[in-house]
Parts: sequence; C-alpha cells; structure tokens
Amino acid sequence: MTLITTTLEQGSEASNLPRSRPAIKTYALLLAFAASASWLATASVTYHMPDIIDFGRVTEFAALSVFIAAALLVGVVAGIWQPALGEKVRRLLPWSLALGVLTLIWQLLAGKLGLLPQPFFPPPHGLLEVFTDDYPKLIEGVIASLRLEFFGFALGAIIGFWVGVALGWSRTFGYWVHPIMRFIGPVPSIAWLPIAFFAFPSSFSASVFLIALTTGFPVAVLTWSGVASVNPAYYDVARTLGANERFLIFKVAIPAALPHVFVGLFMGLGASFAVLVTAEMMGVKAGLGFYLQWAQGWAAYANMYAALIVMAVMCTGLVSLLFKIRDRVLSYQKGDVKW
Repeated sequence: MTLITTTLEQGSEASNLPRSRPAIKTYALLLAFAASASWLATASVTYHMPDIIDFGRVTEFAALSVFIAAALLVGVVAGIWQPALGEKVRRLLPWSLALGVLTLIWQLLAGKLGLLPQPFFPPPHGLLEVFTDDYPKLIEGVIASLRLEFFGFALGAIIGFWVGVALGWSRTFGYWVHPIMRFIGPVPSIAWLPIAFFAFPSSFSASVFLIALTTGFPVAVLTWSGVASVNPAYYDVARTLGANERFLIFKVAIPAALPHVFVGLFMGLGASFAVLVTAEMMGVKAGLGFYLQWAQGWAAYANMYAALIVMAVMCTGLVSLLFKIRDRVLSYQKGDVKW
C-alpha cells in the first residue's frame, strides 16, 4: 500500500511539473504585454496629444517609451530560450507595468490636461529635456559631490575606525575619549555648521570636516562594540601560541569586529549624504546640492527633480558599492544588513 501511495504521489508531482512551466511563461507573457501596452499608451499620449506648455523633447520621450515597450517583449521572448535572462526579466515586469501606468498618468495630468499646477510639476519629457540639454552641469555636480563625499567619508571612516579600536582595547584611552564622544557625538553635525565655516579656511574643508564627523561617530561606536564583544577565549588561545599585543589587535580583534565595522560604515554613509547636500546648499558653491538650490531659486522645477533623481542614483550606487565590498571582505559570513 505504501509503495502504491508513493508511486501515485510521484506521478502526481511529475504531472504537475510540465504544467507549471507553461503557466509561468503564459503569466510572464501576459504581464509583458500589459507593461508594453502601458508604455505604448504613454508614447501615443506623449506624441499625439498637445502639450499645455511647450516642454520640448516630445518625440524623443515617445521614442524612448516605444523602445522600453519593445525591450520588454523581446526580453520575455528571449527568456524562453535563456532561462537566466527570463528570470531577470520576469522580476522586472511588475515594476515595469507599475512605472508605465504611473508615467502615463503623470503625463496626462501634468503635460496634457494641466490638472497639476505648472511649473511645479513638469511632465516626464520635461525632465528628459533637462538630462539632454543640461547634462554638463549635472555631471559637474556629480563629480563635485563625489569628491566632497569621498574625502569626508574616507577621513571619518579612518579616524572613527582607529578611535573605535582604541576604545575597545585601551581602558585609559576610553577613560579620556568616551566622555568627549558622548558630548559631541549625539549633536547633529549640521549644528556645527557655523563654527566649522568660521574655523576652517575654506567652505570645502569645513564641509569635509562635517561629513567626517557624521561618518566617524557611528563607525567609532560600532567598531568599539565589535572589539569589546570579541570572545576572550580567542585572545587566550593566541597568547598560548605566543602572540604579542600587535598580533592580538590586527589578527584577532579587528577581523572579529569587521561585521560591526561595516554596520557603522553603512550608518555613517547614509547620514553623510544629508550633511553633504546641506553643506553644498549653504556653503560649497558646487555639487548637486548647489545645483538643487540654484534650480529652486530660479523656479526651474524640472531641473530640481532631475537633480533629485541623479542624487538618488548616486547615493544608491555608493551604498551598493559598499555592500559589494562587504560581501567580498566578509564572504565567509552571511550579512545581517540587507540592501
């Protein structure tokens, strides 16, 4: 009886497998057609309906929408023969449909029907015009922001890391430095802005200091926590084998504390973006924050939204890069922090 039951169950599972794959392909095709239809509708509305204001780049945006619609269909069809590609495309289809519908609604309300007040809500092809016509300034702003972020974040990460190691290793160092950190650390870095611009010789160096301060505090605290939480048995085993203090710090304490260090780096990187934009808007005459303030001052809201998109892409890229480094350095450990 058991043999018959097992055979029937296996036969049932085998009969279900051929049906599941065509069902998935049919669902993906239907979703791809719906997503493509939404982008084709966006292209048709963009090209055939007149704008309430001449925003420009109508033909280019319509062509871009048609290209996205065609790419979705080609990707799904190609995924039938390339399962890896098909899986990636299927994961993008729900978002492609949602973005297509939202873009269509945005285009109708802002550019064609005028239900959203202008110039506060430009249509999608208004943003495309900024990317195609004003890209030199956007690139210049990205380079300036990356330069400022790199110097500030690197300086804060290095100082915060070694301060955290010293706090976790030396009680004497902790006795003197811990009260200072408890006094300075919780204060928002932006509150030091007037003092920093007065104390430093240039607005760039003052902004680097503020970003470093924002980054250094969480890195120091998490590194300290990581070093202090190392199992004392590790030190005992290393000492038994003849390890000196230098070996204990660099080969035992720091490697064991690296997961905590990367959590501090993630927190510091996220907080440093806010300080970066604020510093560029209030003191530094370059960067995406400065471009954002300039666009707002001239009521160029399309430029402002374009700068926000570029800023989001830049920040996401930096965080993703840090996660790639974490995954490479800590390949032996599954990370608790996800992105």
